[in-house]
Amino acid sequence: MDGAGAQGGRVPWDDLKYIFGDIMYGGHIVDDWDRRFCSAYLDSLMQDSLLDEAEMFPFIEGKNISFKSPAGLSSHEKFLEYIETELPPETPLAFAMHPNAEIDFRTTQCRNLFAQLTELQPKGSGGSSEGGGANDKVVEFISRVNDEAQLENCKFNIDDIAGKLNEETRGPYQNAFMQECECMNVLIKVIVASLVDIVLAFKGELTMSEKMENLMKDINLNKVPAGWEKFAFPSMRGLGSWLDNIKQRIEQLTVWKDDPTKVPKVTFLNRLFNPNSFMTSIKQIFSREHKIELNKTDIQTDILKKMYWEQDLPSDPKDGAYIFGF
Repeated sequence: MDGAGAQGGRVPWDDLKYIFGDIMYGGHIVDDWDRRFCSAYLDSLMQDSLLDEAEMFPFIEGKNISFKSPAGLSSHEKFLEYIETELPPETPLAFAMHPNAEIDFRTTQCRNLFAQLTELQPKGSGGSSEGGGANDKVVEFISRVNDEAQLENCKFNIDDIAGKLNEETRGPYQNAFMQECECMNVLIKVIVASLVDIVLAFKGELTMSEKMENLMKDINLNKVPAGWEKFAFPSMRGLGSWLDNIKQRIEQLTVWKDDPTKVPKVTFLNRLFNPNSFMTSIKQIFSREHKIELNKTDIQTDILKKMYWEQDLPSDPKDGAYIFGF
């Protein structure tokens, strides 16, 4: 930059920030928050201290890491050499982030890598040249669903349950559990229907579609199919463990449906589609009993000093509910 571009020998930082932040790079930014982020960085860096060993990493005091702007280097090559030799190893601290941010990034990176390696494995090993081994695994899973889980027979009769309740006995807890039964029915219906289609395709009674092939691929990878995840609960489990977890959720709802006027002495919160609904029910009942506005209540969690199981619980809690799996 020649002398005419500066006023009184000073670097025109405002002009440079406008060029970098609004014209050259800023023109690609379409999100308002990203634009503010970019402007904040430029305001922090583009100033006179940049020419006098300014600290390039934000908020790193006391963290034993530093990268300062070089002072008095004469050529472009010298700047490149400085970056190569003085730049510390990559770390979230350089971006004012907590070190744990890298743990999440590396974990996600590892999962993606192993998922790709799994997908690259031969699908027909142990079977015929037509990929019978992969099909055998699908057939085995379908057999497990039909024989062990028996999902088709696990649907809840919502009308029958509602018939056991009346205006006095149907409260917030009952509404929360009814919603859980409805969600479980939808999930069971989706699982059973998609597996029936695959069986018919194997028999030649139905054309194998791309959707079915993707489902079979996920089963072979022990992965919960995306079509099922849409109607399911949040989970990071493999497919086999996920199916076992469905059975546990069904068991809890089955215990409740036999006498829906009562609530299980201990509710496994981690076996609900919508735990927040159950938590809200606790607040609703408390609000009614104590005549307090719902928006003025909050959940207080007391950890029991001893591992209580249902038969060992001394009595029903005065307010709230016993929960497990928090």
